[in-house]
Amino acid sequence: MADTAKCRRCLLREQSPEDYRKYVETLLVKIPPREKVPENVYTARLDACRACDQLNGGTCMGCGCLVELRAAYAKQTCPYRIWQNK
Repeated sequence: MADTAKCRRCLLREQSPEDYRKYVETLLVKIPPREKVPENVYTARLDACRACDQLNGGTCMGCGCLVELRAAYAKQTCPYRIWQNK
């Protein structure tokens, strides 16, 4: 059997883009500040994700994460090594 990642966003597909944005924002504000990267690092990570061919509607097809959330955590890394834990 092939090793495939599951897209977690599938359950959100019926949400409007605005509802999805609000959902992600409610999760981002729950991350303790000590666990977040600085804003400039977050922006750089998201820019790298935008350029990646594994990005699909806000979901990383490599690991199934919501990239806006994964990129916000200081201890997270990219499964494709596009950006690293710094």
